[in-house]
Amino acid sequence: MGNEVLWLLFMIADLSMVLLMYRLFGKSGLYAVVVMSSIICNIQVIKLVDLFGMTATLGNIVYASNFFATDILSEYYGKREARKAVWLGFSMLIVATLWMQIALLFKPSPDDFSQEHLEAIFSLMPRITFASLTAYILAQLHDVWAFHFWKEKTRGKHLWLRNNASTMVSQLIDSAIFTTLAFAGSVDPQTFWSILVTTYLFKLIVAAVDTPFMYLSRFVRPSES
Repeated sequence: MGNEVLWLLFMIADLSMVLLMYRLFGKSGLYAVVVMSSIICNIQVIKLVDLFGMTATLGNIVYASNFFATDILSEYYGKREARKAVWLGFSMLIVATLWMQIALLFKPSPDDFSQEHLEAIFSLMPRITFASLTAYILAQLHDVWAFHFWKEKTRGKHLWLRNNASTMVSQLIDSAIFTTLAFAGSVDPQTFWSILVTTYLFKLIVAAVDTPFMYLSRFVRPSES
């Protein structure tokens, strides 16, 4: 199976997972999605892949589910609940990073086989996490603000507009800040600009595809919520 097909299937599966978590667990499920995706995307983003003839970081799909989850919270529960999810994801990413750094400090047993592999992944995490935290908090808070800005401007109509207008600008903020802080000086200029452009492009695709899923959220919304 090629990267492109796998990427498209993964995108559908990830967005469907958000709706399933919402259906089964309501707001709590969306909070869990934000925490999970905040941590997982910072591990996946280390991997570079070739998609549609371009080089991109992995993790764009999982990270985009953050915006999808907070948009659902904004739509049905208001700005306060959406911001709570943002800060929850932000806090747990910090904790996950610190805990993994502490885990690396433990002297491994002679029988251990995982230390070098953990170091290869998580020794990169502080810079990636700093970039992600900065981009995450600015982009996510903008997304929540912009979602409600457009909701008020359209008097609650045109869900597709506020979903896309808020997310697309927020993703641009996120991509520009994250790519600069995470990769500037560590990759050649051509790769840097390729990552920046493709990262934003693929996030735009996910943002567009999540629009029908946003409408589907109306039908899977738990009755108790």
